[in-house]
Amino acid sequence: MPEGRSMRTDETTRTPEELEAHLLGLIETSREQASEDPFRNPVLAVTLAITRRFDRGEIGPADLDALFVRLRGQSLAERAARLRAYVGLDAASDAPMPARLVAAIPKGPGDFETLRDLVGRTGFAVVFTAHPTFGMPKAVAALIAAAASEAGAGARAPIIDEAAALSTRPDPVITLDGEFEQACVAANHGRAALDAFNGALLDAARERWPDRWTELVPRPFAIASWVGCDTDGRTDIGWWDTLRYRLESKRMQLERVARDLPDIPATRVVREITESALAAVNRQLAVAPRLGTQPSLEAVHRFALALIIERDRAQTDAGALLAGLAAAMTAATEDAERRTIAILRSGISTHGLSNALPHFRLNATQIHNAVRRVIDLDGEPTDAAQRRSHLATVHALLNDVQPVAVDFGALAAERASAARLMMTIAQILKHVDGTHPVRFLIAETETGYTLLAALWLARHYGISDRVEITPLFETASALEQGIRVLDDALRSPHWRQYLKRIGRLAVQFGYSDSGRYVGQLAATFWIERLRLRLTELLVQNDLAGVELVIFDTHGESIGRGAHPSSLRDRLAYLAPEDARRRNRAAGIRVRLESSFQGSDGYLMFGSRALAESSVARIAEHVFALDVSDEDAFADYVLSNPRSGADEADDPIYAETDFATEFFTVVRQDMEALVDDPGYAALLGTFGPSLIDRTGSRPVARQSDSGGPAMITHPRQMRAIPNNAILHQLGYLANSLHGMGRAAGRAPDLFRDMRRDSVRFSRAFRLVQRAASVGDLDVLRAYIDTLDPAVWLERARRTQRDTRRDELVVIAGALDRLNLAPNLRRLFGRLTTDWLSLHQAAPDLGKMSMRLTLLHAIRLALIHRIWFLAVHIPGFRPQAGVTREQLLERFLRLDIDACLTLLAEIFPITPDPTLGLNFGEPAGPRDVGTYEAEHTGLFEPIGRMFAQVREVSGMIQHEVGAFG
Repeated sequence: MPEGRSMRTDETTRTPEELEAHLLGLIETSREQASEDPFRNPVLAVTLAITRRFDRGEIGPADLDALFVRLRGQSLAERAARLRAYVGLDAASDAPMPARLVAAIPKGPGDFETLRDLVGRTGFAVVFTAHPTFGMPKAVAALIAAAASEAGAGARAPIIDEAAALSTRPDPVITLDGEFEQACVAANHGRAALDAFNGALLDAARERWPDRWTELVPRPFAIASWVGCDTDGRTDIGWWDTLRYRLESKRMQLERVARDLPDIPATRVVREITESALAAVNRQLAVAPRLGTQPSLEAVHRFALALIIERDRAQTDAGALLAGLAAAMTAATEDAERRTIAILRSGISTHGLSNALPHFRLNATQIHNAVRRVIDLDGEPTDAAQRRSHLATVHALLNDVQPVAVDFGALAAERASAARLMMTIAQILKHVDGTHPVRFLIAETETGYTLLAALWLARHYGISDRVEITPLFETASALEQGIRVLDDALRSPHWRQYLKRIGRLAVQFGYSDSGRYVGQLAATFWIERLRLRLTELLVQNDLAGVELVIFDTHGESIGRGAHPSSLRDRLAYLAPEDARRRNRAAGIRVRLESSFQGSDGYLMFGSRALAESSVARIAEHVFALDVSDEDAFADYVLSNPRSGADEADDPIYAETDFATEFFTVVRQDMEALVDDPGYAALLGTFGPSLIDRTGSRPVARQSDSGGPAMITHPRQMRAIPNNAILHQLGYLANSLHGMGRAAGRAPDLFRDMRRDSVRFSRAFRLVQRAASVGDLDVLRAYIDTLDPAVWLERARRTQRDTRRDELVVIAGALDRLNLAPNLRRLFGRLTTDWLSLHQAAPDLGKMSMRLTLLHAIRLALIHRIWFLAVHIPGFRPQAGVTREQLLERFLRLDIDACLTLLAEIFPITPDPTLGLNFGEPAGPRDVGTYEAEHTGLFEPIGRMFAQVREVSGMIQHEVGAFG
């Protein structure tokens, strides 16, 4: 057996506590030594020390597994505590917001109407999305939420212990059905929290207006979701799947009414309507095709007929239920019964016949392809040379468009994805729930033509007054050109008339792609600038009476736009005070919407207590300008306000040159970084293999040799894995890079802004958090791991012949990958900027020893995998893969696929043809098995790679989010 595969033989054992203390001691000592020796990498030194303990048998697989339970427990306990603090579960409040809102209404004629108008319009929507960020098992997420809901550490401890005994890796199979179920759990908690808030509003109103409170229909907040309705980049969601999800949402809404409706004579009629509708929906769902199936035409036909036949009994809008509830309210005799009915009425008035309002999504290219068959034009709409001709042509089409009938047969036959989605929406509005218009989000919108083409499709299918066409501005060019996109659309009288009819302009801002290409803080600046220009655009076009909907679609990590400090800061970071005041001054009503993505986002609604606290923070944000001065929030501006900071008179808006130049520099440096070949090498070499699949979205493309394709530019991967890989490599470049050079241009003004500007200091907290979970020493350890010179230097100094041979082989394979030159230049680029940033902000924190230890353990496991891979026996090329190519795939950690291939090349079971007489002399064949290779090589590699991924899960919790 090679020396690198020695097993544990010593009699000395350490408890997990002792092993942790020992390894943390190595980290501390190595850091101290590095401060005296600038040529020493403390992380790689500890990695080597751990590797030697592996070799000597002092740390075995069972020791690591036991240590992981302890480290998981610590990470999860801190995460639960952070979650509790983040949503403000322990926040003290003199009075809940509903009572404060009622008290803030000046007494006098029309005071009730003032409150009714204030809370009768939805000012904020929570949107649950199904981005592939389900980075932890459902069971672990539920336990984190349960622990965070407990006030005392003692009550949390057994829950955390239960979670720590489980793996942190995502569930092995993640389906869209599973994502939908998790979204529904969060949505149900959210709906319960909204009911509690509305109930408290009704109670406060009853105290002040005892004769009129039953007239109040509060609907200040809404729950929405696009799970099952997002077809951007997906072809695996059939229109029947989307219809089924909408029916399931409808069933949950009807079940809520049936469950909560008081059993009194006054509610008899509305109960009969509800029970009849619920029975009809259940019959429709009974014949709905299941996810992942390609239903036959007969099955689709049966489902379509059920939707049509049961249509009237199932109800297709909330009118009958609302009328029934209004009548029940009048007939009820007890205030408690009327209160319950009023809460149900508010929920149905807000959400119609849905548990959560639907958001449908696709991309601009799909829209263009659907309209191309009726437009005889060459070139792309995004081509500046084609811009005017495309706009003129689509305008002419809108002059003559006539609606066509939509039936399920035409829907089944349609092949254009955008047309099919628009037809699906038409059928949902017709046969499932047509109470409210639905959101129609268009990713990658970079021209007004896209909006007008979407309007033509909506008119073509007869639903232009029922869909809210919403451009997504996320790329750098889209954020710069967003106003021109909208202005091009507004030049068309068709678009202006559409906005006035539907009563709102909805726009979506994306923080993921913008953050990874121009830097997260720079992206926020450009998004805020676009917000301000939207206000001006509406005023200039005499559209101040149109409601402005701003949907912020951000992730749950700082690299994708989520503020790390608190939910209060998160909401204020996304919707700055200055922009909100300008909208109010212009008389523009604004509805804010914010995404809560995957496991991390759903946690804030993971229990009733967490959801109620989240809704309370949202209420404080939405109504911050509506409470009286003496009732203002002392801690609204900052969770830890700095002396002198005043959000109403923020100096960042006075020093416009500083802001523009600062964020322009950040953008320039980040754009240069993204184009750096070393950055693509850093992200793409083995970064994707450090993380498990975290969503139902289809996986990435493969290379010709069967392994993962080599990434040559970050645009070849999605924003979520891009960000997740930066977490895993220990340096959050898209939140840090460029900040040093920007701060160094005007260091005194930079320090003044950190001290005096609420907006700037709040944004800079993202940098502070990124610094606290990043470390250039950790990044350098990963980069050195890919440098053949480091392995050759180690080979030069080792005293073990077997290890020397292993090191030389690894160095040769790394040399063939030729990554080191670009990675070294990249590290120099990042280090130069970091030094400038640290000089301007010397108070930045550093990575904890526990997180550093996790990186060192994982590097030691990776090195050990490579040592074992060197000993794979030679073989003839299989499926076009040579042994040399296989080793290179091991270096890129394509472990699962490599082990699958090796199991075919070196079977563990005997040849099944042995001993059978085929009527001819036997030809040559393998007569043995490769059990030794499996037990000594392949199985240990598989176990260690599982531990590598387990460490990745723990790092995710230390950082605070996936992707």
